[in-house]
Amino acid sequence: VFSAVSGLELELDNEQHEYILLPVTCAILVGLFTLQHYGTHRVGFLFAPVVCLWLLCISIIGLYNILHWNPHVYRALSPYYAYKFLQKTQRGGWMSLGGILLCVTGSEAMYADLGHFSQSSIKIAFTSLVYPALILAYMGQAAYISRHHNFENINHIGFYVSVPEKIRWPVLVIAILAAVIGSQAVITGTFSIIKQCCSLSCFPKVKIVHTSSTVHGQIYIPEINWILMILCLAVTIGFRDTKHLTNAQGLAIITVMLVTTCLMSLVIVLCWNNSIVFSLVFLLFFGAIEVLYFSASLVKFREGAWVPIMLSLFFMIMMCVWHYGTIKKYEFDVENKVSISWLLNLGPSLGIVRVRGIGLIHTELMSGIPAIFSHFVTNLPAFHQVLVFLCIKSVPIPHIRPEERFWVGRVGPKQYRLYRVVVRYGYRDVPKDDIEFEKDLVCSIAEFIRCGDSDDQNGSLDGATDHACERLSSISKGLPFQEDDDSEVNGSDSSILSTGKETYQNAVGPKAKRVRFVLPKDAQIDGEVRSELQELTDAREAGMSFITGRAHMKAKSGSGLVKKIAINYIYEFLRRNSRGSVTAANIPHASTLEVGMVCQV
Repeated sequence: VFSAVSGLELELDNEQHEYILLPVTCAILVGLFTLQHYGTHRVGFLFAPVVCLWLLCISIIGLYNILHWNPHVYRALSPYYAYKFLQKTQRGGWMSLGGILLCVTGSEAMYADLGHFSQSSIKIAFTSLVYPALILAYMGQAAYISRHHNFENINHIGFYVSVPEKIRWPVLVIAILAAVIGSQAVITGTFSIIKQCCSLSCFPKVKIVHTSSTVHGQIYIPEINWILMILCLAVTIGFRDTKHLTNAQGLAIITVMLVTTCLMSLVIVLCWNNSIVFSLVFLLFFGAIEVLYFSASLVKFREGAWVPIMLSLFFMIMMCVWHYGTIKKYEFDVENKVSISWLLNLGPSLGIVRVRGIGLIHTELMSGIPAIFSHFVTNLPAFHQVLVFLCIKSVPIPHIRPEERFWVGRVGPKQYRLYRVVVRYGYRDVPKDDIEFEKDLVCSIAEFIRCGDSDDQNGSLDGATDHACERLSSISKGLPFQEDDDSEVNGSDSSILSTGKETYQNAVGPKAKRVRFVLPKDAQIDGEVRSELQELTDAREAGMSFITGRAHMKAKSGSGLVKKIAINYIYEFLRRNSRGSVTAANIPHASTLEVGMVCQV
């Protein structure tokens, strides 16, 4: 944005630069970030025309400069001249590579939206439109420079100087719009990366707002948006010129390229199953070129290039501490699971009063009874008639098929009415809202009950030992049910099991919502399954409550200083200021109960 706005320098006096350029740039940035919560779908239809107009504009200007100033500049396309340039200038030419690198910075913003477009579309757009436009633009500037060797003594705006004066203002407006759109692509890409990092437990949980009902990739993260705005304004106001900003951007871009090349060499071997020799040739060829540019950019470390390095170091430490703390908390939960013998000794009532309703106990464990459950039973005088240990897992693949999302099992004997449900999401999946999620959850449990849970199919739990032999069943399609108000049923309970379109119904009171399970026509329902479905129906009608544990992490006595700082201060600070599992899962606060406990790791 600053580079685009800097074109105003040609139309202003030197005394006005400081009072015009910086405020205009800051105003554009504030407006850009303020409008993020509306989503890109409202103005997205303008993006393609503006970018195409900008590429067409720089192509025509470049072609004009080539024909007008130096038609023979096309010879510069030969790598031979690059070699002769470095051979002649040596150290000076090597240091200039940091500035030459800026020719490609900005074009990489196309790949920030790789998650929203196919690889083929980006390849076609880049090779057929973007690359030719950039070549013509830079060749045009080179042709202009070849006839104006002393233009740098007047100002340092190579592109705008080469633009004919009559069309300079329209080009400036289009450049600012294109810069805003490029910034929008980077902001949207940042939101997507943060969302995926949260799913992989590498970043504190944040609020994710889906701004489009049709395109799932269009999201908005308020906390990240305002942090980005503050950082952008701080860097812009702190540097006050494009020289330091471009140094910072150049080092950031070439570092990303170098890291991508290193990771790509691993992909070639591990994912594509190609030979190690091919991977090494790829790494050495592209890595040697990028190391050359990287070393030239690193020379400008004190001239602004230190900013991306320090920011990267800060966020890397934060993400590593969060991931480490999350792993330690999970290990604590696994080590302190409640034994099954303790549960069996409580009896079917769990030693407390069982009231109507479904209680969802959120846990990170996929097996066993979490330690927080003993706190619930010890401190609460009553509990729900149906208890579900709910585990929401994000797996390191983009999407999970709907038929493989819900896994249901049983904890303890049937009369305990304890179930375990594992819900899996890919890091690019969009969770449903709380109402739809509750319906899918109840449908999955009902289907699990209807199909039965023999030892071979759905697993069992050995009550004679302390080791749970739970087996989870994949529920490809839950047992459908409907909820509606039926004013015809007054006062009396009614259970109906028809023979045509079979439905299992129950209603209590004139205003109660009646739950009706839709069963297959040939379904055979025995008395035990009927009773369990009846109890699940009653619990669903009574409502659903969410019970979560609020764990406070603390390093064990005798731990090292680094661990104490990481767990007691950094991780706890991030945990207190991040969204908990309740808010992250869109759980209504009115139906939530939190119980705290201290975890010493």
